[in-house]
Amino acid sequence: MPGSEVILVGYSGHGFVVADAALESGLILLGYTEINEQSLDPFNLKYLGDESDPNFKEWETDKKFILGIGDNKIRQKVANYILSKNMEFLNVIHPSSSISKTFTMGIGNFISKNVSINPLARIGDLCIINTSAVIEHECSIGNAVHIAPGAVLAGNVSVGDLSFIGANSVIKQGIRIGRNVVVGAGSVVIKNIGDNETVVGNPAK
Repeated sequence: MPGSEVILVGYSGHGFVVADAALESGLILLGYTEINEQSLDPFNLKYLGDESDPNFKEWETDKKFILGIGDNKIRQKVANYILSKNMEFLNVIHPSSSISKTFTMGIGNFISKNVSINPLARIGDLCIINTSAVIEHECSIGNAVHIAPGAVLAGNVSVGDLSFIGANSVIKQGIRIGRNVVVGAGSVVIKNIGDNETVVGNPAK
């Protein structure tokens, strides 16, 4: 929501992309959390400390949080800890994205530049839909999933929790991808994938 004051959790690599999109979408960044203060600070943000530190002071406020952590499992773990403190996560949606009005999603998600999301698609919580990804009609994406830059999910694809769909990969319509799956960059997936598998290539194996 434009004008909301937020705290960025994670401020390197992917966190820079989220910070940029947050500012472009009208959010007000109050600062960031990290284990240590970052020497590289492209957006001149205030260091607020480590959210896991017992002396972290932001629990005493009504501030909201956004996620800048790229790794799925770490992002989910940190988010669950912050949620346990009864804090709230916002979604960050870059204004250049094109999203159907019938799309639905949970909390703590990031939708990057030039993403296209078509009718009746839905995603869970804590996901990354990265630069120029395409999520076609009626796709279903679980929690803490990362759809990398340029990936294309054709219609009615489902992706399980904690899975990673690599850059410029293509998932054929109707495919089911399980939990904790890794699809390598540039892969073409034409068969269903079970839980905990890694596949690469064209066709992906």
